[in-house]
Amino acid sequence: MPANKQRPPFRAEHLGSLLRPNELVEKRIKLDDKKALEISQDQELHAIEDDAINEIVELQLDLGFHAINDGEYRRHQFWGTFFPNLQGFEEIMNPEWEMFRMYVPDTAAFTETGHKPGETIVCTGKIKHVGSAYLSDWNYLKKLVPADEVKDLKITLAAPEWYHLRYKKGRAYPKEVYATDAEYFADIAIAYQTELQLLYDNGCRNVTIDDPNLAYFCDEKMIAGFKADGEDADALLDSYIKLYNDCVSSRPTDMHLGIHLCRGNFAYSKHFSEGGYDRIATKLFNDIDADTYFLEYDTERAGNFEPLKELPSHKNVVLGVITSKFPELEDISEMRSRVFQAADIIAKGAGQTREEALERIGVSPQCGFASHHLGNAVTREDMIAKLKLVRELAHSIWPGEP
Repeated sequence: MPANKQRPPFRAEHLGSLLRPNELVEKRIKLDDKKALEISQDQELHAIEDDAINEIVELQLDLGFHAINDGEYRRHQFWGTFFPNLQGFEEIMNPEWEMFRMYVPDTAAFTETGHKPGETIVCTGKIKHVGSAYLSDWNYLKKLVPADEVKDLKITLAAPEWYHLRYKKGRAYPKEVYATDAEYFADIAIAYQTELQLLYDNGCRNVTIDDPNLAYFCDEKMIAGFKADGEDADALLDSYIKLYNDCVSSRPTDMHLGIHLCRGNFAYSKHFSEGGYDRIATKLFNDIDADTYFLEYDTERAGNFEPLKELPSHKNVVLGVITSKFPELEDISEMRSRVFQAADIIAKGAGQTREEALERIGVSPQCGFASHHLGNAVTREDMIAKLKLVRELAHSIWPGEP
């Protein structure tokens, strides 16, 4: 059995995106009509991002976090520019509704509000990694901490199926370029392997893939949509799991891989889907070659802890029991009780004691504070209070552990 990886993950974690300062938000708004790659080249924006990142790294250090990142300040939304940076992908500014699966939760939510999904990227040719989308961000971040702390820093990556699930069958790529999903996924996997190796070669040892799409397979409305279209949602999930494993198959053994699942965290605290992990737990925890699962557990939308009985004894879970969507602070004694409840279920499933299960658990908010650059319906002070609560909760359960 593989060894359990620790440090990372840490007892107190956050998911990556942090509220941006007003100057950065205002500059981003001015660039909203431009394509993602064009925005990424704006030098005035870069200068504002640099100052903001310098400050947010200091804040994370002051609050006692170890898996520090850049707040995702160089991104319009949490997934960044990995896909438009690949050869073979292009951004469409005014996509037609007909190309989308309207029952995919985020697409459905955009429809209800009269908006089209942001940053519509489609495959137009053979996919090839021609330069890292994340490396310059990583190299800037690692300069801001002592050399011996670089190994703890975290970078978040886009989900490999991000620009596949949302599109109708046959619309994710041209048939003259790829005959099957398997061919398309094979080149996506090679691109991820290349990206992970580049990050590793530059000192990165801690990555998390942000993936609401996997959580959407818990949503019965989406499953019903696939059924109505005559498609097999379970078979599609299986193909995504294979894609994941192909993407990370060559990662070095000392690179920690996390996967974060949530049910949407759009601007001003909007969620997209609901449903417990029961439907996918066995495959999610046992079939994907990940070390740690960062799971939304701040509301009843995510169901109960019972699916955690499927977590193998060599894997970790970070429980997102504190919400980033609203300012009210959770009761710490209640949160402690919830963590112990989860630990008992994990222990029973793995044949362990509560204490042994707790060694594989951490706590965090359920998602970031600004998955979209406009941010959640909280203030900077609210965010800091939430992050302090995460650290306080962790200390109350694992005294003295990072």
